[in-house]
Amino acid sequence: MSTYQEILAQIEALKQQAEEMRQAEIVGVIADIRQKIADYNLSAADLGFGAPARAEKPAAGKRGTVKAKYRNPATGTNWSGRGVMPKWLKAELDAGKAKEAFLIADEGAQV
Repeated sequence: MSTYQEILAQIEALKQQAEEMRQAEIVGVIADIRQKIADYNLSAADLGFGAPARAEKPAAGKRGTVKAKYRNPATGTNWSGRGVMPKWLKAELDAGKAKEAFLIADEGAQV
């Protein structure tokens, strides 16, 4: 009957033997894969190695571009109404002008 230590030694010897066999087979496997890639004209994307596909909907917290809603008549700069109010509009509001005075007219609207 074998002892525990003898079995552990056999396991280690078998692991080493398996790794040596694996290394010997890798060369042939790689050559076979390369040949098949060439034969079938495959790309990395065909094999699933390309960049992962993007989800259709934008990630949470991400917004698309928004049409400008306000325009500075002096400089022509625009603001969508999102985010921090630009300094030019804040200065105009502080001077007593109405925010609506800077709205960009909707070109598709009927008058």
